Amino acid sequence: MKRVVCLLGLVLLFGLTTSAQDVPKAEGFLGYSYVRVNPGQGLSGVNLNGGSGQISFNATNNFGIVADFGGYRVKDTLTTPLGPVSVTGNVLTYLFGPRFTYRGERVQPFVQALFGGARASASALGASASENAFAMALGGGVDVKVNDWFAVRPAQADYLLTRFDGSPVCIAILPPPPGCTGTTTQNNFRYSAGVVFRFGKR
Repeated sequence: MKRVVCLLGLVLLFGLTTSAQDVPKAEGFLGYSYVRVNPGQGLSGVNLNGGSGQISFNATNNFGIVADFGGYRVKDTLTTPLGPVSVTGNVLTYLFGPRFTYRGERVQPFVQALFGGARASASALGASASENAFAMALGGGVDVKVNDWFAVRPAQADYLLTRFDGSPVCIAILPPPPGCTGTTTQNNFRYSAGVVFRFGKR
């Protein structure tokens, strides 16, 4: 009986060691991102397209720290209290925070909580404006491991919150629509997909 227990212990230890060897020291992500921005203040939602990149450093097999950078662009017509308005805009995000990853043999889901800032700029009706604000992303995704150096991320979904002191879209519309002033919370959605590069081994 003792021999069986010892043997099982050795197998388990070997399995954990093998799993640990498969964990990279760092991972880099590059991909496409879609953001649904909800400006509020009587303005219709806007679809933005762009890209995002991440670098994560794995402190343990399951816990890492992430730096996330994204850029998104829109050229659309918004419905405002003043009527349809053509708007061109850009949003940049820079976020940092912890990530927890379940290290399956191939499928590796993760959750993350990122905090930082966003910069939005917009032009409409011949005027332009830009603004910086607090931003936060809560969500997760899944990586599918191809080999020790490469993985595919088919889906990452985040609740993306921003807090602009008066939407740049509002500022760009002269005069701004009624009530289009003051700090508001924008409850946005972000979807990303792309490739993951894995560097080194823990």
